[in-house]
Amino acid sequence: MRRTSPFPRRYYASLSQFLADAAWLFRHRTRLRQASTMLSSAFRERLMLAVTAVNRCRYCSFAHTRIALAVGVTNAEIARILDQTFSDCPPDEAPALAYAQHWAETDAAPDPTARERLSCEYGVLRADAIEAVLRMIRVGNLLGNTFDYILFRLSGGRLGLTDDDQRLV
Repeated sequence: MRRTSPFPRRYYASLSQFLADAAWLFRHRTRLRQASTMLSSAFRERLMLAVTAVNRCRYCSFAHTRIALAVGVTNAEIARILDQTFSDCPPDEAPALAYAQHWAETDAAPDPTARERLSCEYGVLRADAIEAVLRMIRVGNLLGNTFDYILFRLSGGRLGLTDDDQRLV
């Protein structure tokens, strides 16, 4: 019998973690609606790709790559965002993309000074809209990764991993 290696991506380890994120989205649904009017579609997709690059959800990566292309983000820009490089993104979006990366790397618990800089750069309402987008994609990422984790566990480590995961374990 093959011994399973640890699963290398972030996932929901308990139902209570998922419920806390879902409750946040429900309580802040107004922010989510505001995000669709305050942030362009391309900006929202760049933010989602930046978080997805950290969390490495293969389902979200595929879906949001397609959506980003449909709203005018180039293949080259998408590839760089997924490689966690923001060099050719619109300059006015770069601070938010760097914050999105930091936010995801800290498991949605960013340094307070980073959040303050985001608010100073974009204003409180726009910063709130950005964080709502980040929270929404986090839920999608972690749900996708949780599905893969369940496959991984049920199959004794034979299913649920990506090629990148294989290199990490």
